Amino acid sequence: MAELSSLSPSRANDFRQCPLKFRFRSIDRLPEPPSLAAFKGTLVHSVLERLFTLPAEERTEPAADQLLMPAWAELIEKDPTVLELFAHDAEKETFFTSARALLQSYFALEFPEHLEPAQTEKYVSTTLDNGLELRGFIDRVDVAPGGEKRLVDYKTGKQPKPQYGQEAKFQMGFYALVEYRLSGDLVHTLQLMYLGSRSVLKLHPTPADLERTEFEIAAIWKDIIAAAETDRWRPRKSPLCSWCSFKPLCPAWGNTAPATPEITRIVGT
Repeated sequence: MAELSSLSPSRANDFRQCPLKFRFRSIDRLPEPPSLAAFKGTLVHSVLERLFTLPAEERTEPAADQLLMPAWAELIEKDPTVLELFAHDAEKETFFTSARALLQSYFALEFPEHLEPAQTEKYVSTTLDNGLELRGFIDRVDVAPGGEKRLVDYKTGKQPKPQYGQEAKFQMGFYALVEYRLSGDLVHTLQLMYLGSRSVLKLHPTPADLERTEFEIAAIWKDIIAAAETDRWRPRKSPLCSWCSFKPLCPAWGNTAPATPEITRIVGT
């Protein structure tokens, strides 16, 4: 049994990308095999979070390198199956080389010794009038001496072309909306740091942007409710299907999806 009562940016993007993928993740909650790219992203995020626990003068590239293996050990302890991604030690060394390169990219983009984040890995949650909970984690929140807020998100991939970057922009707009509802503050800057391409994208949301994001979330949720009430979770073919672990269950590829679990509660109906 499942219920539909909350939405995160990633799950909203799942539905926009493919309603059936959303169903498999949010309702069926089917297990997915570990992904090397996702694990690398988690590892780098963990190191950067730990970096800001150090005194400012100690936030150096060598210090980040020293934090890599303890973060690795902690993540492996939580999920030992990740080790199955590495057939031999050479693959593991390649992985660490790539992770270190991403950390080096971070230091090419910022001087962490000059920053004092208000929070890292901040969990945020707010409930809309219809009962829908918006939730998620913000990588970093910076507050300037004048009170201006900056929300920062680390991306371990390369900055996509504008036509393919809407998911990340929606994610940051989502967080700006939640932050506004929680504190009443209009975020000054939304900063996406693409470590894979050593590039930074900055957005400055306006009240109109927040209204647009809230309207978009409401439209997505309306479509989710309609899919749940009719049990019609249409698969959507795209180049991303090649990386989807649910492809063997997808009717769009000639396969058979399992029956949808019972949904006991849907907010907003």
